[in-house]
Amino acid sequence: MPQAGTVPDPRPRTRSLKARLYHILEAGKTTDRASLIFDVSMTLLILANVVAFALETVEDIGTAHAVWFDAFNLASVAVFTVEYVLRLWVCTEHRPYARLGAAGARLRFAATPMMVIDLLAILPFYLSFLLPIDLRVLRVFRMLRFFKLARYSPALDSINRVMWQERRALGAAIIVMTGALLVSSTLLYFIEREAQPEAFGSVPAAMWWSMATLTTVGYGDVVPVTVAGRMVGALVMLFGLGMFALPIGIIATGFSHEIHRREFAVTWGMVARVPLFANLDAEQIFVVMGSLEAVTLPRGTHIAHAGDEADAMYFIVSGEVTVERGQGALTLTEGDFFGEIALLQKARRQHTLIVSKDTNLLKLSADDFAVLSRRHPEIREAVLAVARERAWELEAFSETEELEEAAQDD
Repeated sequence: MPQAGTVPDPRPRTRSLKARLYHILEAGKTTDRASLIFDVSMTLLILANVVAFALETVEDIGTAHAVWFDAFNLASVAVFTVEYVLRLWVCTEHRPYARLGAAGARLRFAATPMMVIDLLAILPFYLSFLLPIDLRVLRVFRMLRFFKLARYSPALDSINRVMWQERRALGAAIIVMTGALLVSSTLLYFIEREAQPEAFGSVPAAMWWSMATLTTVGYGDVVPVTVAGRMVGALVMLFGLGMFALPIGIIATGFSHEIHRREFAVTWGMVARVPLFANLDAEQIFVVMGSLEAVTLPRGTHIAHAGDEADAMYFIVSGEVTVERGQGALTLTEGDFFGEIALLQKARRQHTLIVSKDTNLLKLSADDFAVLSRRHPEIREAVLAVARERAWELEAFSETEELEEAAQDD
């Protein structure tokens, strides 16, 4: 109780509010009702902004309802501004950013791609009061609000992750397609330049036909007229069917694998607040995200039985898991992890693990950890250091239990 004449310290209450807002805005708590309501509301607001932008370009509708469109835009900017400011305020709750100090954390967080998009979505509105900006330019920038959906849409987030994971394969496919474009346009330049100097008078000019043919669009505005040109054109069509399907196949396969691998969306904030990854920087956390499998298990599910082969480590995002031991049970909740022995050595489970509440888990398999370790040794050392410490703690706990049992027997 505070003494008479003293003012209670408001910092604990502010700290609690800040942590709560962090969970709602950034942590990706799939079972938190407030977080779910916020995500759905923001998604609907963003979609409404896109629809309003499109309708406003219809002259009759835009003129007749100009007042309503302006009011809606003003309200949207106010909401997006509050969201942006609150995200900057709570970003110090991110464990990797907490080490940078308040100012450093906010500067680093403000430079992230999603925060840059958030800023560009509202900044032109405020600049219009200071600078003479054409209203048409402002409307174009309003379309940036659509990209805010990437923060709330698991599908868009999965596509971004697939594009990053398959960047090398996509890069190779682009090189092959560029080569096909150059070769086909060069051949048609030499074959058709005399017959059609306007359309094939240079390699860059011939590229228009090559691009339309390789992509199987075939506008028909430019076509080869010589026999040799048509023969080459037929080969280019067949070649284009295979070569330009490469990136489509790469992305489709990667997206399918990502969807089957993750039963719920794994966010950056979700991984960052796992104690085991608390000392990793932002880039390392992004790398770890690609190795984690998201699993949702209903109540009563047996994750493992005593004696089963240990092949993965698990992190509890939400829910509860009961560890059944000889002398009782231990309950693990949000933020806890288990199964680290699978990363240290080949062994068998010592306890039976049962889901006591509907639970979201992040699974790191031993095979994925081995691949991750080869590419990023620093992550391996960070994970193994905490895993070993946890193993020692459990061993000491078991020894204490044995001593207590021996004392009771005496």
